[in-house]
Amino acid sequence: MARDDKVEPGPEEALPMLRWLRILVTSLAVVMGVGVLAIAGLLWLRLSEAPLPELPEQIALPEGAAPAAVTFARNWVVVVTETGEVLLYDRQGRLKDRVQP
Repeated sequence: MARDDKVEPGPEEALPMLRWLRILVTSLAVVMGVGVLAIAGLLWLRLSEAPLPELPEQIALPEGAAPAAVTFARNWVVVVTETGEVLLYDRQGRLKDRVQP
């Protein structure tokens, strides 16, 4: 049988192809690992602290009240304090309603 009649390459001929395949698979694994770490890092940075929107200057909270949540509606600003009290202000900053928990 002549050398050209071989269907499968021998180990000496397949070795360079296996080495190239190993390099490709390893580089793919490294790139995927770096990508996953980058996505996890970005999520951690973006979601670590959600900034509370600043209250407009014309709104004055009652003494000792600290805002826990602020909602801006078309004509109203709703502030929920850390004690659970709901304060309803108009756009001019006047306190319109107060709901105790």
